[in-house]
Amino acid sequence: MPSQSRKLAVKVKVWIEDEDGQMVFGTGRMRILEAVDQGGSIQAAAKELGMSYRAVWGKIKASEERLGQPLVTKHIGGAHGGGSELTPLGKALVSSFRHFREVTKTTSDALFRGLFIPEVIDKGSLSYDEGD
Repeated sequence: MPSQSRKLAVKVKVWIEDEDGQMVFGTGRMRILEAVDQGGSIQAAAKELGMSYRAVWGKIKASEERLGQPLVTKHIGGAHGGGSELTPLGKALVSSFRHFREVTKTTSDALFRGLFIPEVIDKGSLSYDEGD
């Protein structure tokens, strides 16, 4: 079989589970909280993400129940209408998880280059792709 150059990249997906194996937080929930923070409401977040209000609220509520603490504060009606904002824990969780994902990606890329790639590249048919 002729040798042709192929690029390899390692992909890592991380999330946080509770002791029962239930999803607590991951990339999807991070994006939901970011959208709530940017849009000022769960409805705006749902629209931005192309999800139903019920789906967005259900994921937030499940994470809150598993953490035992609120991530979002809802404001009902009033003169300026309702809205939602992240609690300090919600903001900290988004920031920490974003950083954790970046460190995990950087570390896994370095491990891939250092441990796996030399074995493959030395065969002359593959190269490493820095990815996104």
